[in-house]
Amino acid sequence: MTIISFRRLALGTTAALAFALMPQLAAAQGGSWSAERSAAVTAYQAGNYESAATHLEAAVAAAETFGPRDLRLASTLNDLGLTYFRLGRYAEAEPLHKRALEIRERALGAKHPDVAATLNDLAFLYVAQGRYAEAEPLDERALEIRKQVFGPDDPMVAESLNNMGTLYLEQKRYAEAEENYRQALGIVTEKLGPAHSYTVASLNNLAALYDDQGRYGDAEMLYREALGSAEKLLGPDHPQVAASLNNLALLYDQEGKLDEAEPLYRRALKINRKSLGADHPDVATSLEHLGDLYNQLGRYAESEASLRRAIEIRQRALGAEHPLVAQSLEKYANTLYKDGRQQEAQQAQLLAASIRTRNAEMNQRHAEESNEPSRTAVQFLQTQ
Repeated sequence: MTIISFRRLALGTTAALAFALMPQLAAAQGGSWSAERSAAVTAYQAGNYESAATHLEAAVAAAETFGPRDLRLASTLNDLGLTYFRLGRYAEAEPLHKRALEIRERALGAKHPDVAATLNDLAFLYVAQGRYAEAEPLDERALEIRKQVFGPDDPMVAESLNNMGTLYLEQKRYAEAEENYRQALGIVTEKLGPAHSYTVASLNNLAALYDDQGRYGDAEMLYREALGSAEKLLGPDHPQVAASLNNLALLYDQEGKLDEAEPLYRRALKINRKSLGADHPDVATSLEHLGDLYNQLGRYAESEASLRRAIEIRQRALGAEHPLVAQSLEKYANTLYKDGRQQEAQQAQLLAASIRTRNAEMNQRHAEESNEPSRTAVQFLQTQ
């Protein structure tokens, strides 16, 4: 299932860049910094995250010349952190978000909405790493800032409630997750109406909660409502429609309704190819889902072809060492085993294992290098 964060809904991904929503502002700045940022936007929207990271690294170097407290530096650091997140480079993303947070706190004050946004991004990173105890106070602080600035019934508060719900869902704290998701849905439905992307996200995430609990009937009803709303709001060929199709198909997959899941997976793949391009990582996700389905149906040649293509896309867009490459390799190995090709399967499994080992070692090394708490973290702890 795909959990949708409100800020990230615009690009149909789990971590769309904040700057991707305002390329005109970046272009107006002039100079090397704005040129690199604009190039990064183009690369990111095309799903070429490695290229986006390269451009953002250059943009950070240019932004350093603006001074250590310049807000352009903070936004670029945060964008690079989000891009590293998409590349699975979690340990490298963390200090970037922390530095961006420190700059924004000093320049804007501890209770500014941009500080809340950075807190959310850092918490999102921690949730992805399973560091829930560290994520929770950040999400709580972001929620409190937004309540104070915007009022308790503002859509920005709903975004924070959505993030809190996702944090609780990941920990199987279902009652708390449902309470937050329902509050978020109530706010956006009242303030924005049913035909809004935030409302679609809330429906999707509440459905994901029910899905995780095995409440498949409730989940299907909400997934279908989210899909219908997305189609009306965005049109039948939007990436968010593909995400909703994938979620509903995954539900049918879990229930063993494979014949119902296949056409949804196929439609999602067609939409992603048309709207995002054949080499986008979201296309790889659709191909992986289809590869899994074909495996279950014993259609091993189709499964192998889909999974090989998913691996190729992810290697190119995310890098050969990305955890999702390892995931696709493991699924590919499973198909090969079932098809009686043990030697090839073992090679794929060994490659996947080596990628996971190197990622674990890298994350541990970076964690040890940054063992001392940052100034921002200390200040944050003092405010709790």
